[in-house]
Amino acid sequence: MKILIADDNSDITDILATYAENEGYEPVVAKDGDEALKLFAAEDPSVVLLDVMMPKVDGYEVCRQIRAKSSVPVILITARGEDFERIMGLDIGADDYIVKPFSPSEVMARVRAVLRRMSGNTATGGKETDGKVVKVGNMVINLDEYSLYIGETKVVLTKKEIETMWTLASNPNKVFTRDNLLDSLWGYDYYGDSRTVDSHIKRLRAKVDKVEHPGWSIKTIWGAGYKFEIE
Repeated sequence: MKILIADDNSDITDILATYAENEGYEPVVAKDGDEALKLFAAEDPSVVLLDVMMPKVDGYEVCRQIRAKSSVPVILITARGEDFERIMGLDIGADDYIVKPFSPSEVMARVRAVLRRMSGNTATGGKETDGKVVKVGNMVINLDEYSLYIGETKVVLTKKEIETMWTLASNPNKVFTRDNLLDSLWGYDYYGDSRTVDSHIKRLRAKVDKVEHPGWSIKTIWGAGYKFEIE
């Protein structure tokens, strides 16, 4: 399993590559954003560790370009810890966010956690679904194919956005708190906070609302959380 490690600091890439090898992963190292994009296309990694402040193309733009064509997990690494930068990373599709200085062991723990979430059946909180297809009005979600159609239009979503929509639509009119969604979709070992949920819901709404979908909507229940409302 390949891990793309992109950082212009060779000390950081060397130690992360060593830890990745010790975990049984195959590290692929990029020294700038342009090289990161080329290696991503060539090597097809299973997870990306991405420094934000890189030469040529910064980490945010690399994440945007990756997310435009792939749902592979992206973990951003940066020396900055301001809330608006963390929220920006989540808004463009990052799965996790690590602030320097960090422990390489913690980074590997985050990698393991995000890969478990990718492979596990967490989207429904363990609930079995019949055929993994949900149909509501003119919308069809297929969890086996990770696809969502509204009428004849395929809405391009990330894996986490599909899982979020599946969880909500599988439980119409049920209110999910942010903590409920964090536990169900990201797992108990997730290191982030509830703003992760808000960022994903914001992006999900923006995408599905481009297509008319009478009869249902994703509602914000102020002070509580979110629900898939059938009107």
